Amino acid sequence: MGLMAGDGEALLAKVEAVLSPVLEAHGLELVDAQWRREGRRWALRFFVDKPGGAGIADCQRFSHEAGDVLDVSGLLTESYDLEVSSPGLDRELRKDREFVWAVGKDVRCWVREAVAGRLEFAGRLESASTERLVIQAPDGGREEVPRALLTKARLDPPFRRK
Repeated sequence: MGLMAGDGEALLAKVEAVLSPVLEAHGLELVDAQWRREGRRWALRFFVDKPGGAGIADCQRFSHEAGDVLDVSGLLTESYDLEVSSPGLDRELRKDREFVWAVGKDVRCWVREAVAGRLEFAGRLESASTERLVIQAPDGGREEVPRALLTKARLDPPFRRK
C-alpha cells in the first residue's frame, strides 16, 4: 500500500530507496528530493548530479526510468508531476555530504546571528564539519562559521558575485 501525501519525509525516504539502483545505474547522485502540493496536484522533484555535471539527457533518462519504477512500486497514491533537474551552478548546500563535496569550491553563506560582526560570508571553503565551516575570504582573511547558525549556504560561481 502506498503512503499518503501528508507523510512527506517518510514517503521521500521510501522513494529514494526504491530509486537508488536507478541512480546508481546512471552514475547519478541524488542531491535533493522534494514532495510538495502545488495547486491541486502534487510535485515530486529530484535534483541529481554526477562528476562533471548532469546534463539534460541525464535528467531525461533518469526521469523516464524513475517514473516507470515509481508507477510499478505503488508508493505514490496521489497523482503527481515528476520533475528532474540538476542542482545548478549555484546549488544550495544543506547536507553534510554536500558541504564535504564543496570543500575547495567558492561558497557564500548567511547566518542568523552575527559572527565576527557579519551576517554573510563568501570565499573558498577550506573545510567543513558538522560543527563549522572554515572559509578563506578573497582578501586572505579566514573565518570559522558555526553550522548551527547557518540560514543558507550555496556555491558561489563567478557570474553570481557582486
